[in-house]
Amino acid sequence: MDGQRIVYIGDSTTRQLFWATAKKLNATAADEEMRQAGRHEDLTFEDDIVTVEFIWDPFLNSSSLRRELLSYYNDNLQDSGDTSESIGLVTIGGGLWYARQFESDWLDRFRDSLDYAAPLLGVKKGVAPALYKPPTSTRAGTGQHVYVTPVQVPLYDFLSPARALTMTPAKINPMNDLLYNTSVANGIKVAWSHFLMTHEHEFAYEESGLHVVENVASQKVDIILNMRCNAEITLKQGYPFDKTCCSAYENANQSITGLFFVYGIILSLIAGLATFNRTQLFDKTRKHFAYQEFLVLGIAVLASGVFSVRRSTSQRLPDAYFGSKQPVADQPFLSRDQTDEWKGWMQFAILIYHYTGASKILWIYQIVRILVASYLFMTGFGHTVFFCRKHDYSLRRCASVLVRLNLLSCMLPYVMGTDYLFYYFAPLVSFWYVVIYLTMRVSQTYNASVPFLLGKIGASALLVTSLVQSPTLFQQVFLVLERTCQIKWNVKEWRFRLQLDLYIVYAGMLAAIFYIRIFDVLHTQRFPQHHRTDLLQRHWSKIRILSVTAALLVLLAFGIFCQRFPDKYEYNRWVPYISPLPIGSFIILRNSNRYFRNYYASIFAWLGRCSLETFTLQFHIWLAADTKGLLSLGAFGRKPTHIEGRHNDLAVLTVAFLWLSWLTADASSTITDWIVDPKTFYRANHQPVTKLPTTNGPDPQSLSDKLYNRAGCAGAFATVVERVSALWADRLEIRLISIIILMWVLNMLYQ
Repeated sequence: MDGQRIVYIGDSTTRQLFWATAKKLNATAADEEMRQAGRHEDLTFEDDIVTVEFIWDPFLNSSSLRRELLSYYNDNLQDSGDTSESIGLVTIGGGLWYARQFESDWLDRFRDSLDYAAPLLGVKKGVAPALYKPPTSTRAGTGQHVYVTPVQVPLYDFLSPARALTMTPAKINPMNDLLYNTSVANGIKVAWSHFLMTHEHEFAYEESGLHVVENVASQKVDIILNMRCNAEITLKQGYPFDKTCCSAYENANQSITGLFFVYGIILSLIAGLATFNRTQLFDKTRKHFAYQEFLVLGIAVLASGVFSVRRSTSQRLPDAYFGSKQPVADQPFLSRDQTDEWKGWMQFAILIYHYTGASKILWIYQIVRILVASYLFMTGFGHTVFFCRKHDYSLRRCASVLVRLNLLSCMLPYVMGTDYLFYYFAPLVSFWYVVIYLTMRVSQTYNASVPFLLGKIGASALLVTSLVQSPTLFQQVFLVLERTCQIKWNVKEWRFRLQLDLYIVYAGMLAAIFYIRIFDVLHTQRFPQHHRTDLLQRHWSKIRILSVTAALLVLLAFGIFCQRFPDKYEYNRWVPYISPLPIGSFIILRNSNRYFRNYYASIFAWLGRCSLETFTLQFHIWLAADTKGLLSLGAFGRKPTHIEGRHNDLAVLTVAFLWLSWLTADASSTITDWIVDPKTFYRANHQPVTKLPTTNGPDPQSLSDKLYNRAGCAGAFATVVERVSALWADRLEIRLISIIILMWVLNMLYQ
């Protein structure tokens, strides 16, 4: 910070930090100036290295505070090497004067001061705060260094009588609570360690009970200076990163380290899966189905779901419905919480099904087949509603869905020696998404016509049925892939997967269309009154009762009908035609009552949000030998029985499996965002600043310059790198083609 300014703003407790900093620079000169300095005035201490300034602002609402913060913002946008007179560090602290001077509205006044400063302090995600800069764009390359100290908690028993009357825990504690909430909401950096250093420590205070002793003040300053200086030293020296005391790791280049981190999660996970399943390090055991184990696991999951039931938060309908957003007390049909819950409890059931080897039990297999079909039903329903409401058929939207679905399933085969279709769920959902997209995309301008839309869906169903029933097309496509890309997929297995759920996606599409139509009739004024709409509105309650009754009867009939099947093979021939019946009945019952719609099991919803990852990773974490066996840690010794011998493994592996699934889901989403739109990804993770009036330098660099800056490169190579980087950032087509080419190269080299 040579030649820069260190600025402290606040009351007498902050002034202590100012003098402690001055004494670190020159103790003798600082002591001399302390004796001559006034109490309630601005102070300056100059040294050959830096200048330390203190601005007296006990209420934290002066124009000087805003001026210095804006100055810090402008100084750190400069690209010149001249750092003289610029601000390198800002520390703000106060609040005691509100407790001392005001009896009734002290907290409101303190809140106003925080609201006054918060826009210039925070780095809240999704907001472009005034002072935050990406780390490498500040002069030091270490990011923002504006800190707020907590309201000093006095040693109440040592306060003077006058102070003790006003500075009470009833005032100080709410102010710190408010500061905490404001800091969380706005991303403000608060030095809470200052609070912990003095909390309930009498030796830390002077006799006044208000100010800390000199040694404690010096250590408080060390914390703040280390946050600034160690970060810069680490950045400049690089490896080894041994200057970590009070240094924030995020001060490294986040645009690179963040990306490598999320990639590292995926790659580390895959390496771990290879260790689990492709080495002798861990044992593999056989599956043995036992009704007792199956029931115990099922009851445990059901109980956890019951205890996690929560009320959904209120929804808001789009502007198109009422012209402005209005809160809706009731949840919509198949709300997000409900579908996440649905995915979650089905995923639990499928995990138990696979772990216990229950596929040999016909009635369990029949239920699980309906559960898999339910996922595809939601695929048809959700995407159809999206296309009808949003009309977004862009490449960006399509790529976002497909990349997110296939990222993990495309990476695993290169390490595990499997193939893409082995993780059949992602390919299956991807295939049906393309079918839905093409069906809705063709002649989209007429999608408002329900008869036309029904006709398109019918034509699509006939076309897909003919393609799936005839093996010729897929055989030719797979043959071309094998000869050109070294891709060897099993045509018979792929057609079997498609045939099992051939019509459930279309059932979801039809349900979406009727839902949209009924919703518009009941809740909007889009349609003129005529006999059918009037009939629907007047008799809706009766229709709902009839629907619930029919759903119950259908479920009963379906259960009776399934008992006639002698084996799973006969059942598989029927399931494409009958699976919409129990699924439709379930969603009618699940949405039949306001309480059913507005409450959901949060633990199931949590798992539902990472169900894609759990479905894929179960093949190599819970299960082993490519789903034919179970993974065993071999760390708990031998047990008398098989069941007793694996319950410890189950407990440990379940926690690790669910945690890794959640972590992988988050990493996959981040990578997808980076692939689909790296500029938006950068803005979302680094919060570029909004323009503020400035007279101290040029406007900030453009996002492209900041993201793809190649300082240090020279000549033609630098130009090529910058142009390629810009092309990658600007063209989604280029990114997708590059990924496909990379996968093709890997396929050709893969043995």
